[in-house]
Amino acid sequence: MNSEVRRACLEFAKWLRKEFAFPIRVLVYLKKDDQIKNKFTKELVSATFFAPYDKQEEPYIRIATGDYMELLHELGKDDALASILNSIAHELGHYYQWIDDEELEEESAEDTADYIMGLYSDTRDHP
Repeated sequence: MNSEVRRACLEFAKWLRKEFAFPIRVLVYLKKDDQIKNKFTKELVSATFFAPYDKQEEPYIRIATGDYMELLHELGKDDALASILNSIAHELGHYYQWIDDEELEEESAEDTADYIMGLYSDTRDHP
C-alpha cells in the first residue's frame, strides 16, 4: 500500500474516532486492488459495506486503494487522497443507516459523506 494513502487513512480514522460515536465496532480494510468485488451483486466497486443481519456480528468496510497513483496523476495529491477518504465516509453513511435500522440507500450515504468530509476539511489544509 502506498505510504501516503496509509498515513492519510490512519489520520482520518483517528479523527473519526474522536468526533463520532461507533456503538458497534466497524473495521475498515484497505485493499491494494483497483476495485473489489461486491460479495452480493458480484459487481466491481471501489468500496463496500458489509451489514450483517445479526448485530452481534461486526460490520466491516472494504476500500480499494490500488488506483491511487492513477488518481494522483488525474486529480493531484489532495483530491486523490480525499477521494479515498470520501469512500470511507460514504461507507460510514451506510454503517449509520445500518445502526439505525434504516434501508441502505445511496443518497443518504452521500449526504453523510459530504457532512463528514466537510467537517474533516475544516480541521486541516491537506488530507
